Amino acid sequence: MRQIHPYVVEALPFAPPGAPAGCVPRLVEHDRLQCRADGPDDPATLLEEFLAGHGLPVRDLTRPGVHPPDGPAGTVCGAAVFVSAAAGARMVGAATGPASPAPAVPDLVAVVYRHGAAPAAGPPRRHRPDDWQLGPWAESWTPQRHADAVRQAREAIAAGDIYQVNVVGHGCARYTGDPLPALHRLARLPGARYGGVLTGAGWAIGCASPETLVEVTDGTVYTRPIKGTRPATGAGRRELLESAKERAEHVMIVDLERNDLARIARTGTVRVDQLYAIRRWSDLWQAESTVSATLADGRGLADLLRAVCPGGSVTGAPKLAALAQIAALEPVGRGASMGGLGWIGPDRIDLGLTIRTVAVDADRVHVWAGGGITWGSDPAAEVAEAAAKSGPVRAILAGPHRPR
Repeated sequence: MRQIHPYVVEALPFAPPGAPAGCVPRLVEHDRLQCRADGPDDPATLLEEFLAGHGLPVRDLTRPGVHPPDGPAGTVCGAAVFVSAAAGARMVGAATGPASPAPAVPDLVAVVYRHGAAPAAGPPRRHRPDDWQLGPWAESWTPQRHADAVRQAREAIAAGDIYQVNVVGHGCARYTGDPLPALHRLARLPGARYGGVLTGAGWAIGCASPETLVEVTDGTVYTRPIKGTRPATGAGRRELLESAKERAEHVMIVDLERNDLARIARTGTVRVDQLYAIRRWSDLWQAESTVSATLADGRGLADLLRAVCPGGSVTGAPKLAALAQIAALEPVGRGASMGGLGWIGPDRIDLGLTIRTVAVDADRVHVWAGGGITWGSDPAAEVAEAAAKSGPVRAILAGPHRPR
């Protein structure tokens, strides 16, 4: 089995996802938690206990700590955290869906970093600029099967089982060479607010997500759902602004996110700060809203994750019913996609939703993409939208070489 080394070397930045920029040169891995969603422990409780055990104030998020950027060597800076969609479903007692096509990637990862005395560096390792090769993509379903899943989702909507559901497909490609430079190219895509790379023995995750799953700062919690996509052209922007279907789909998810935050908020503090703003990611326009609330006293990290996971924009509404549909419709598990990836520090939590996200195991690169289905969805258009979302990711992974 090919070993993916957990350090980034040569000209690539060593930057755990979301880590404070000023601390990055000094960060040293201190401890690590990795587990699967089908284990005996609740992932939300397990993560809270692990981070609290390292001194991070996650038991009551209304009482944040202070981040010491100039702290002495040995001071815990924070943790890079990944929570898969399957782990999120397990947290809320929902169906976790089919098995992941990349089982080497854990469902829950927390890497605690401390300040070191000198800049961190991995062992020297060389790679030629031409040693990365990506093979042809193999899809987990055909366009026809994808379109059929959209039709089945519409039937569930017509039956009153759900209002909308997100349907996601998967593709994989064999590779040779070192995958880390390709993953860092991905993380630097324009609009990748949560660009970053997380690695372990035999696996890696590369993320170029623009979407906030959840952020907590000074006792206020935020989520920024993205729903609605068009090409980044003048015509595409006008079409997204004028689409009644896209706006209705978006508002349904905003309502879902308001309800999610209300579970952990002080009464009367949930608000929509911005509705249906048009943002750019790579060569796509996307519609984004901001929902916020003041956290209720005593709410901890486990409460927060159970409220927001899995993210509403990649599940649907009602969330539990949508998760049941997802488990029945999708051909493979969501793996590293549609979960959360980011940073938990003493003074803040900032996790991005793992859309535009890649998993790498010993042999293959894995990519997922999909979209929200409503009664007004056209199957062919939904298939095309998923391809448009995965297109920039696949192109950047191919790098300067044509896929074989």
